[in-house]
Amino acid sequence: MNMPLIDPFARAITYLRLSVTDRCDFRCVYCMSENMTFLPKRDLLTLEELDRLCSRFIAMGVRKLRITGGEPLVRREIMTFFKAMGRHLENGTLDELTLTTNGSQLEKYAGALYTAGVRRINVSLDTLDEAKFAEVTRWGRLPQVLRGLDAAQAAGLRVKLNAVALKGFNEDELFTLAEFCAQRDMDLTWIEVMPMGDIGNENRIGQYWSLKELRKTLETQYTLTDLSDRTGGPARYVRVEETGQKIGLITPLSHNFCESCNRVRITCTGEIYTCLGQDGKSDLRAPLRASEGNEQLDDAIRAAIGLKPKGHDFDYSRQNVEGQVARHMSHTGG
Repeated sequence: MNMPLIDPFARAITYLRLSVTDRCDFRCVYCMSENMTFLPKRDLLTLEELDRLCSRFIAMGVRKLRITGGEPLVRREIMTFFKAMGRHLENGTLDELTLTTNGSQLEKYAGALYTAGVRRINVSLDTLDEAKFAEVTRWGRLPQVLRGLDAAQAAGLRVKLNAVALKGFNEDELFTLAEFCAQRDMDLTWIEVMPMGDIGNENRIGQYWSLKELRKTLETQYTLTDLSDRTGGPARYVRVEETGQKIGLITPLSHNFCESCNRVRITCTGEIYTCLGQDGKSDLRAPLRASEGNEQLDDAIRAAIGLKPKGHDFDYSRQNVEGQVARHMSHTGG
C-alpha cells in the first residue's frame, strides 16, 4: 500500500499542499470576499486527523509538505501539528516542511516554526505601500507583516515573498519590490492573478498583468538569465545579474505548467483537489473517519489521484474569464 502515487499522465505526486483552516485575518481582494462565511469547527479535520492524512501521503511518496490556509497560523494549537510533522523530517521520509503565510503571525511563531523543522517560508506581500496594502488586504496592516519578516529572518528562516501581479495596482512597485528583496537577501516570486471565486466588484480581466509584460519591464533595467532551478513548485526562475538575486515567475495563464504538475491540494475539510484550476474533487474525510485502519483511506487517495486531469482551462485571451473556478482561492489554499 506504500507504492508511489502516479497519476493517469505518468506524473509522480510528490508535493502535498494542505489547508489547515479556511479562516484568515486578512480579506485580500483576489482571494476572498470581505464578508466570508467560514466553516463550523465540526466540519474541519482535527489536528490528529491532519497528521494521519499527511502521514499516509508521505508513506506513498510525498516528499514536500506545504501548509496553507486561509492563514495557517491563526488555527488554534497549530504548532502542535508542525511539531508532529517534524518527525518525518527526522526519519528522512520527508524532505521539506514549509508554509505559505500572510506574515501577520510570524512575529509570534517564527522561532517555533524553525524549531519544528521549517527552514523556508513563503510570505504573500503584494505592495510595500502602507495605504495600498490596507486596500488590497482590506484588514491587514503592513508594519505588522514587516515585523514578522524581521522575526523570520532572525529565527533563521529563508523567506520568499510572493506578489500577485495586479495591473494598475503594483506595476509601479516592480523595481521597488525587487530592490527590497535584494537588500534583505529574500527571494521574490511574481504570480499571475487567477479567476477564482465570486468576482463581485473585482474586475479580474482588468486586474490581469501578464508576466510576459512584467519580465519585459524588468529587462529595461536588469539583465535576466533563465535558470533551470526548480523547488517542486510551478515557478520558473531568472537571475538578476546586477544584484545576483533570483526572481520566480508563476504563469498559469500566459504559460501554464500543467505538464510537470507533481502536486495535489487538500482542504481543511478533507476534500482533495488534484487541479487548482478545476472543480473536480474527492472526499477523504469519510474514509479517514470510517476506520482506524488505513486501507479505506489509502484506496480513496489512490482513486482520487486516478482522476487527476491533464491541466486547467484558465484563459483570458478572449477578454473573457474562461475556465473560472467558483470556489475562492482560500478554500484550497492557493
